Amino acid sequence: MKKVITYGTFDLLTPGHIALLKYAKSLGDYLIVGVSTDEFNAIKHKHSYLNYEERKIIMEAIKYVDEVIPEENWEQKVHDIETNNIDTLVMGSDWEGSDKFKYLEDYCKVVFFQRVSDFSSTNFRNFIASHKDDDSK
Repeated sequence: MKKVITYGTFDLLTPGHIALLKYAKSLGDYLIVGVSTDEFNAIKHKHSYLNYEERKIIMEAIKYVDEVIPEENWEQKVHDIETNNIDTLVMGSDWEGSDKFKYLEDYCKVVFFQRVSDFSSTNFRNFIASHKDDDSK
């Protein structure tokens, strides 16, 4: 069985997230998703609209996802890869070229998913912020 893992905050779920999960699942038989905990997001200076438990419930409901685990720190990836016998790690293309995941090539194949559109949580947040005072409904 080929196992794949990916990580993310997965707040304000977009079609881009679904495309990433679908792609990751296509690379193997079993997809594990590491969802960033609220505490880890705080370390990364990120704030989520939904808390970890809410984001976990959403991830578990997506048909491409077989298992959800908490992502609690940057260093846990080697442990997760070894413990779960991971064949492939998939990350978003925004990490491509960064040394952040290069060392993991010693443990599994590392693949970067290219965005399929302009969908991103950041763009979504910016849109909401720029329209929060709109009176139109």
